[in-house]
Amino acid sequence: MKPYRQVPIQECGEPLVAIPLRLFAVETPHPYMKCGADYEGKSPYYLRQGVLDRVIQAQERLQQLHSGWRIQIFDAYRPVEVQEYMVNYTFRQAVADRNLDLAKLSDAETAAIFQDVYQIWAIPSFDLETPPPHSTGAAIDITIVDEDGKTIDMGSPIDEMSDRSLPGHFANSEDPVEQQYQHNRQLLDRIMTDAGFRRHPSEWWHFSIGDQLWAWLNNQSDPQHPIPAYYGRAV
Repeated sequence: MKPYRQVPIQECGEPLVAIPLRLFAVETPHPYMKCGADYEGKSPYYLRQGVLDRVIQAQERLQQLHSGWRIQIFDAYRPVEVQEYMVNYTFRQAVADRNLDLAKLSDAETAAIFQDVYQIWAIPSFDLETPPPHSTGAAIDITIVDEDGKTIDMGSPIDEMSDRSLPGHFANSEDPVEQQYQHNRQLLDRIMTDAGFRRHPSEWWHFSIGDQLWAWLNNQSDPQHPIPAYYGRAV
């Protein structure tokens, strides 16, 4: 079990609200819908009200630093059913990328691939005590676009299963291009943390506030004053 899943949840009851997409850049169609994920006719672009307010605040800060730049929303609220679908989809893709036969996988091979998958994807738990972060409406996957709508290069795509996804992967590079990747990642982290978010330790694009992971990261920083999560699974 990932350690953040042990953090208690004291649900605040704040509603999910639609993200005003006119304010942000958005990838269309939605990346997981392109993979076949079924949102049952609903929009994936929802967040808890307090989380949305903080994302808007982060974008305002970004535009103070770079006029015309915007946050690009890759993913926001994710039902557990979609989480489950994408875990299985990613597993199948990983099998194909390794030139393995899905029908002939050994137990050891299956376990090893799932271990890699779960480095990026949270376990699709339906237990209300251990919801996936995105299923709380408190987590968001984002990047940045410039005034012309061009994506700022972060050095790796969102959801890539490799060490390049680690936020500090390029931190010690002496290559000028890779140094710029790190600078771009630091900019993204700065605007989000200034708005109260915490970044996922293994994913440069994932930020949350109020969920178990956010609370766990805060508690790691200040173990003398532990706090609970206040967003549980949104249904």
